[in-house]
Amino acid sequence: MTDLVPYTPRPLAKGGRLSFITLAARMTALTGQALALKEGLYVLKRRMEKDAGDQDRIADMCAEAEVEPKFTGLINEAASRVRKVAEAADGVSGAADQMETNARAFKDAHETEYRGVYEAVQASGVRQAKAGFYRKR
Repeated sequence: MTDLVPYTPRPLAKGGRLSFITLAARMTALTGQALALKEGLYVLKRRMEKDAGDQDRIADMCAEAEVEPKFTGLINEAASRVRKVAEAADGVSGAADQMETNARAFKDAHETEYRGVYEAVQASGVRQAKAGFYRKR
């Protein structure tokens, strides 16, 4: 059985608008999930490589025992396909690593750009206009 859980997006905060805090929290969650995915894929790759090696040893033992070559060939083919799974996991792991790096960079840039504004708004005690109110047309 698999450990995968279907993704169901959570609704935005009241009013359907992202705030500084919710966006920062979501980017932190994305970073953590990408890191967990990368680590899980690394574990999968290592296991697939080990399984392929075990299958090669079984094929060698079958060849020594003069088992029907058809079955030995099937075992070798299975080992080859398991290695392809390991290679694919390695490729997806690279993408997850890039996603984690990008999410971390986005969060850091967001924090640098807007933390001061957020702190000033929170300290002012004055109700602020809706987002986009001051936008030039």
